Amino acid sequence: MTASQPAAATDTARPKLAFRPLPVPQVDVRGFWGDRVDAVAAKTAGILYDRCVEARMLEQIDPDRPSPGVVIPFHSPSPDEADEQGAEFTGSTVTTQMFWDSDWGKTIETAAYSLYRRRNPELEKKIDAVIDMYGKLQQEDGYLSSWYQRIQPGLRWTNLRDCHELYCAGHLIEGAVAYYQATGKRKLLDIMCRYADHIADTFGPELGKKKGYCGHEEIELALVKLARVTGEKKYMDLAKYFIDQRGLEPHYFDEEARARGADPKAYHFKTYEYNQSHKPVREQDKVVGHAVRAMYLYSGMADIATEYGDDSLRAALDRLWDDLTTKSLYVTGGIGPSAHNEGFTSDYDLPNETAYAETCASVGLVFWASRMLGMGPNARYADMMERALYNGSISGLSLDGSLFFYENPLESRGGHHRWKWHRCPCCPPNIGRMVASIGSYFYGLADDALAVHLYGDSTARFEIAGRPVSLVQTSNYPWDGAVAIEVEAEAPIAFTLHLRIPAWCRNAALKVNGKMVDLAAATSDGYAAIRREWQKGDRVELDLEMSMARLFANPEVRQDIGRVALARGPLIYCVEETDNGGGLHRIALPREAKLEAHAEPNLLGGIVTLSAIGSRAGTENWGSDLYRPEPPATEETTLKAVPYFAWDNRDPGEMLVWLREG
Repeated sequence: MTASQPAAATDTARPKLAFRPLPVPQVDVRGFWGDRVDAVAAKTAGILYDRCVEARMLEQIDPDRPSPGVVIPFHSPSPDEADEQGAEFTGSTVTTQMFWDSDWGKTIETAAYSLYRRRNPELEKKIDAVIDMYGKLQQEDGYLSSWYQRIQPGLRWTNLRDCHELYCAGHLIEGAVAYYQATGKRKLLDIMCRYADHIADTFGPELGKKKGYCGHEEIELALVKLARVTGEKKYMDLAKYFIDQRGLEPHYFDEEARARGADPKAYHFKTYEYNQSHKPVREQDKVVGHAVRAMYLYSGMADIATEYGDDSLRAALDRLWDDLTTKSLYVTGGIGPSAHNEGFTSDYDLPNETAYAETCASVGLVFWASRMLGMGPNARYADMMERALYNGSISGLSLDGSLFFYENPLESRGGHHRWKWHRCPCCPPNIGRMVASIGSYFYGLADDALAVHLYGDSTARFEIAGRPVSLVQTSNYPWDGAVAIEVEAEAPIAFTLHLRIPAWCRNAALKVNGKMVDLAAATSDGYAAIRREWQKGDRVELDLEMSMARLFANPEVRQDIGRVALARGPLIYCVEETDNGGGLHRIALPREAKLEAHAEPNLLGGIVTLSAIGSRAGTENWGSDLYRPEPPATEETTLKAVPYFAWDNRDPGEMLVWLREG
C-alpha cells in the first residue's frame, strides 16, 4: 500500500457500483481551484499553526509543560451547561477549550495537503513536533484527549453529550489519514489507530461495552476514512455502530447524566434535536438542530449507506435531503439561520442580514453531498455540492488566504468583515482543509467507472482493473463552460465515463473524438454516461452554456418576496457598495432589464461581473419627513454585481444578494 493509494476495507460488503473519492495526491488542480489551493499552501496553513500557538493550544497538548489546569476559573460551567461553542474555562493564566484537539486535527489536515501541494520544510517540522507531543501524551491503553488528560483527568467517557471527546478523536483521525497520504509519514496514523482500537474496545453492542455515541458527530465519517486507508474492517463496523445506535431508547445521554449524578433534563439546549439524537437515524425526516452536527451525521450515514449498500439509510437521507433543499437552504448554499443554536429554526425561515450560515455548515453540506455521490452519480447532489463549494463555503476565506468569516450573511450594512481568529476557531481550519483537498471532490471512482463531478483544470490518476489511467481536464471553469478531457492510458481499457450536466445549464453539447453524442439518450440522473474502450489520446469535449439567471425564492420565504438574486453558471452574485455606492436597499432591478456578463481579469483575481440598468430611490428631495404620501423620486443607475464568494475583499461597505424588483 502506498501513501497515495488507499486500501480496501477488508470484507466490507461494498456494492460493486459504489464510487469512492480519489485521494488528494491522485488529483492535481490548476486554474480557479489551483489558485485557491496555492493561497492555502502559501499562507493559510502557516497562519492556522501560528494562531493555534498564539491561542496557547500547544500548552494543552505538550506533556513536558505544566498542565494549564483551571485553578481559579473565571467561568466554569458545569458539564450540563456547556455552551453551544464548547465549554470554555478561563483560568488566571490561560484560556483553554475542550475541542482544541479538533482544531489541531484540522490544522494538521490542512498542512498535510498543503505540504503535498508545496514543499515547506519549516511547517512540516512544526507539524511533526505537534505529532510527537500527541505521541508522548497518549496513554498506554491508547486513550488520547488533551482535555481529559490535562484539564479534567479522571472524567473520560463520562459526558459524551457535551464534551467533544469522540468529535476531537474524529478530527485527529482525519488529520492522521491526510498526513499519511500526503507525506507518507505514518506516526500519527499509528497513534490514531491505537486510539481507534481503544474506542472500539470501549463502545459497541457487546456485553460490557458502553452503548454511547458523541454529542457532536464527526467520528463516524473519520472512521470510514481510517478503514479505507488501513483496510481494517473493524473501524468501518464501529462507524456503523455509532450510526445505528444514535437515538435508540433507553436514551444513552439520559443514562449517562444519571450516572454522573446529573438531571437529564438540565440540558442547555432542552431537546436532543439539537444533536440529532431525538430519534433513531432511520426514522428521521426533518433537518433539525445544530447545522454542523447535522451535516457531519448525514455525511457519516451516507458513507455507511455506500459501504454496506444500506437502502434504509439511503431512504432516510433522501427524506432529509429533500427537507433541507426545499425548506431550509440559502441560495448561496449556506445553512443554519440562527445564532442561538448555530442551526435550524422553522421552515422557510431564511433571514438575510442576520443569517448565521456558518462556514463550517456549508463545508459540511459539501461533505454530505459528496458522500451521497458514493451511491452513484446523481446531479441533484453534485449540483448542490457545487453550489455550496463556489458560494457559501469559500466566502469564508479571503482571496489571499489570511482572513475568515464565521457567519456568512446575505446582506450587510457595512459592519460585517472577516476576522483573524475566533474564540471558537472551528471555521478557519475547516475551510482550509476543504480547499486544500478540493481535488478529492472532483472525481469518483468505481470498479469500472469514473465520474466527473466538478469541472476545471485538473489531472486525475487512477486505476481500472489494476491498470493505470490518467484523465486531463482543461477548462476556464467557472468563468467559461468549455471543457476538454483527454484520456491517457498505456493500453486500451474499457470503463464508463460519467459527466455531470449541471441543472443550471440550459444548453449543452458533447463530443467524443469530434463526433456528437446524443445527450438525451446518454444522460441519466443528470450525468451523461459514455461506455467505451478508451485509448490514449481519446478526447471528450463538453460545452456548457454559462447561463445567466434571475432566481426567485419560494413565496413562503417572507424575507425574499419581491426580490431577485442573480446567478451565472454555478455562481451566485451580490452587489457591493464599493461598486454601486451606499444605500443598496434603494436599488431595484426591473424584470425586463438585460443582464450582461463582463470578463474583468484585473478585478479580484480575475472574475466575470454582471451588470444591468436598474433604478435607485433618491433621498435628495425627501426632506426631513419620516413619512409622506408621495413616493421617493427614482433615477436610473447601472448596477454591478460580483460573485458572492469574493465580497469583502476590497473597500469595506454594504453588500446585498437579494435585490428589490422594480
